[in-house]
Amino acid sequence: MTPGAGSYASIQTMIFAAGAMLIVLLVLAAAGLLTSLAIRPRRFPYLKTYAIEVAKGKLIEADYWAWEKQPVRLTSPFGYNLSGDYFPLPGSLRTVVLVHGFTYTRLGCIKYLPVFRALGFNVLIYDQRCHGLSGGENTTFGFYEQHDLRVLFDWALAQLPPGGTVGSMGESLGGATCLMHAALDPRPAFVIADCTYADLQDQLALRLRLDYRLPRLPLLPLASLICRLWAGFWFGQVSPLRAVAALEMPVLFIHGQADDYTPSEASRRLYDAKTRGLRRLYLAADAGHAEAYWKNRAEYARQVEHFLRAGGVI
Repeated sequence: MTPGAGSYASIQTMIFAAGAMLIVLLVLAAAGLLTSLAIRPRRFPYLKTYAIEVAKGKLIEADYWAWEKQPVRLTSPFGYNLSGDYFPLPGSLRTVVLVHGFTYTRLGCIKYLPVFRALGFNVLIYDQRCHGLSGGENTTFGFYEQHDLRVLFDWALAQLPPGGTVGSMGESLGGATCLMHAALDPRPAFVIADCTYADLQDQLALRLRLDYRLPRLPLLPLASLICRLWAGFWFGQVSPLRAVAALEMPVLFIHGQADDYTPSEASRRLYDAKTRGLRRLYLAADAGHAEAYWKNRAEYARQVEHFLRAGGVI
């Protein structure tokens, strides 16, 4: 080989190596961005959610300010503040903890208060970690949040006399938190999970494909590794589907049939995975993500009441 040909080959090799390195760096950058968007999302400020709920008619100010309530300030097992509100109902021996969804605040749960107050429940709402007025530097899709919910249960049960019961209801991310918490804490008298994802990796892969037209591989495994380095957990460790298999308390799965963010197939999978104890599945017609209640409030309330009666909770 002549020196000229050798130099040309070397240049080609260098260009190829540089191109390969650039591709690797771009993939790593994309994985890092995915991780950041997932665990450090842009969140709604607390007061903004108040204004949104009022504007949509989901928070009736006259009712909200007329209800007896008290602020709740607790400490997470991981050291940050958990901020909430407790709405007691005189003489009630049962409480429901309502858990909001991704990027929102506890005020998104206010719409459910009339349903549970009509059934004789005290209601406790709170901001999940990294949301609203609570602390925590990132969201973990239920991984750390399940332990925070245990603290809320401790507090809620302490407000009741012996024999009192506490259940949980969560929307989207909140439903995942409730299901995963119930797998490690047998105290929930019931769980209601509305529009919850079955498995975090599957949900992220779906959003990658629909929102960014990107494949699951190799981005998701790399993002999971980065998440482990930044936040201390792997995406694969968050699976309400695995948690459900261990649950024996009554569980109601709710989903909008028109949900294109977390398709209703997720709740079907969760329902099928629960093989012990009472289970119910309510699929709301024409409802998108977290819209099942607002599309048909009367039917939603009826489904919740029938479920609670079937489970012996009321």
